[in-house]
Amino acid sequence: MTLPDAEARWQAIWAQRGWKARLLWPMSQIYRALVGLRRRRYAQGQWPVERLPVPVIVIGNVVVGGAGKTPTVMALISHLRSRGWSPGVVSRGHGRLGEGLLELTSGTTASEAGDEPTLIHRSTGVPVVVGRRRAHAARALLAAHPEVDLLLCDDGLQHLALGRDIAIAVFDDRGTGNGWLLPAGLLREPWPPAAEDPFSPQFVLLQRRADSAPVSPPALPVGATLFVATRRLAGVARGPSGSERPLSELAGQDLVAVAGIARPDVFFEMLRNQGLTLSRCMALPDHAPPDAYQAVLDSPSSTVVCTEKDAVKLFAQALALPADRRPSLWTVPLELQLDPAFLAELDHRLEALRASARLSSPHGYQTA
Repeated sequence: MTLPDAEARWQAIWAQRGWKARLLWPMSQIYRALVGLRRRRYAQGQWPVERLPVPVIVIGNVVVGGAGKTPTVMALISHLRSRGWSPGVVSRGHGRLGEGLLELTSGTTASEAGDEPTLIHRSTGVPVVVGRRRAHAARALLAAHPEVDLLLCDDGLQHLALGRDIAIAVFDDRGTGNGWLLPAGLLREPWPPAAEDPFSPQFVLLQRRADSAPVSPPALPVGATLFVATRRLAGVARGPSGSERPLSELAGQDLVAVAGIARPDVFFEMLRNQGLTLSRCMALPDHAPPDAYQAVLDSPSSTVVCTEKDAVKLFAQALALPADRRPSLWTVPLELQLDPAFLAELDHRLEALRASARLSSPHGYQTA
């Protein structure tokens, strides 16, 4: 069984409370107790939470696998810039080589920084620093970029050592699955959080596909507001050199589709719903290493479509090949449309933070 096949089987187990999930339920109770103990220690001040002199927005999910965090981060960057903010991004950099602090540059590879941070930096150009400890990454970013006046913490809901001013929990069509914690269910932490939990998100962002039926919203934490975002494939395909062509031009061709993401089947289905013919689908593990794409590179006669996340690894390797040995490669971007009401409420909260005394001084650091 391949790793993507195994991931798909786990997703099926976590979708319902069948006998396989029930066998794992006792272990999930141990996990629940450990998660609760950790959260209480941060909440009670036994473990320090570092506050920064700029607003910190945490974007993450409480379920295993991709729920749309990275598209959310990139959409927020675009909006925040339009409102006059100068954002920066900190991330763990899952799947990268090494765990030390690293600021991304134009030459940084996905192997060095992780797939998602590399995609965010190349797509937006904002400062991005990765590190196992987000607070250390945030300090390094602010020291190097005094113009940054707001931080986005990618995939940081469970990273409690970095204080947050706004937290956004992202869900997709899976919701909370069977409602149980790992390993019996999808959840990384209890949901909804307890009413007294100081780390409970203010926003719940439910992402739905434009080409699928509406999905049921998850239960909401006390005081949180639900908003819906719509995601769809862009109407263009982009090549390694930056060239673009209408996605419709690929219709009628036999395509090889490649996806090294948490749920590759979703990408394949979205391509088919656009009228594309997929002669072969290559489902790779999430955060697949660069050499996992060798079979694609060894097929120079193929026309290949991939996700933006795969493109940060695949395109660089393809450009190193002679033109006559290079397959025809195209990435299809994912577009995310955020609810204007969500953006208005976010702006309102950020303006209140911008006016607060804590943010009126030059960059400095404090622990609360």
